[in-house]
Amino acid sequence: MKLSLSYRNEIRRARARIATGSKMLKTAVGPIEYAEAGEGPPVLVIHGAGGGFDQGLDIGEGFLQRGFRVIAPSRFGYLRTPLPKKGSPAAQADAHAAVLDALGIQRCPVLGVSAGGPSAMQLALRHPDRVSALVLMVPAVYAPRPDAETPKRMSALGSFVMNLTLRSDFLFWLALRLAPRATTRMILGTPPELLTRADAAERARAQRVLDHILPVSSRRLGLLNDGAVVPTLPRFELERLEAPTLIISARDDLYQTFAGSRYSAEHIPNARFIGYRTGGHMLVGHEQETTNEIVDFLRAPDLSLLSLPSQESERALSS
Repeated sequence: MKLSLSYRNEIRRARARIATGSKMLKTAVGPIEYAEAGEGPPVLVIHGAGGGFDQGLDIGEGFLQRGFRVIAPSRFGYLRTPLPKKGSPAAQADAHAAVLDALGIQRCPVLGVSAGGPSAMQLALRHPDRVSALVLMVPAVYAPRPDAETPKRMSALGSFVMNLTLRSDFLFWLALRLAPRATTRMILGTPPELLTRADAAERARAQRVLDHILPVSSRRLGLLNDGAVVPTLPRFELERLEAPTLIISARDDLYQTFAGSRYSAEHIPNARFIGYRTGGHMLVGHEQETTNEIVDFLRAPDLSLLSLPSQESERALSS
């Protein structure tokens, strides 16, 4: 009874949270949900898997405090943004451009996080005049694999369990409460021991990410679309990316974004890569540092181009 009451209270709060704070845009590619906060230069924040406009606002919180205006759309299949027949990164990129059109924003920096990385990159490729700077945090990107290695596919049983869990807010909530280490590893892509050693603020940040996936049923189509798109990402035309680019990842990211992040930075003409030895997908222990790096980059992207001394790369990797 106590468990059931706790769930009902939490899911009620979660549903109330996503029912306020966002608006619907009528665009050339269809309806798109978005939210915005702050005043100052606009930054388009593209959320990751399990997100929506609410996750975008959470990610952008540090930038609001530095005088930026955060524009946070819900990607295809998340919350009130419908999933079209074609939910590719290229199609999603055109939807991002449509959001900028609807808001009268000609050009701005773009921040793509995790599964939001592919469409952020495609926006910079397909609409280069709209992207003044590109930031990719622990992005889902192509990485060369040995010929013998193929992307791992989920078993039929694993697929069934995931689909069942995504349909049920209660089962997802129960997993968060009964298996915190497993959900930290599988959902946050972060070694649980990092959060065990982290301070209270970092643990609270991680918990908020998990809690804000609820109601997961309202994000199910987006999660399934990301699950189909990310494992089969092709190599984008990195050499054509014109925007100054900053890419950040960690070696122990359990979603394995490190190799692809470094590879992308090596092939994008004006790119800087910051790689941490530890931090996981949540970049535990580096939140303030990465916010400072991104803010400095967005304020003066021309100062953050190539020519990183090798010792600076080593310093980042050893921290």
